[in-house]
Amino acid sequence: MTGAGGEVPFPTVSASDPDAEGVLATWFAADGQRVSEGQLLAEVAVDKVDVEVPAPTGGVVRLLVGEGDVVKQGAPIARLE
Repeated sequence: MTGAGGEVPFPTVSASDPDAEGVLATWFAADGQRVSEGQLLAEVAVDKVDVEVPAPTGGVVRLLVGEGDVVKQGAPIARLE
């Protein structure tokens, strides 16, 4: 993951399939909310498994995808400013 001012990517779910996708299941942070490093931002669902996405650093969250959106692994789901 990235540092301050960077993007938060959808987790890598398959090293063997670069086109693997998952669903952004739940946001735990709201757009414009200030978060701390390690704070839970979202939960994503991949092949019946839920994966938590913590904040890689502190900052203000800018959401880039919505709940229920299908997202390719590695694609940005939020930005921290």
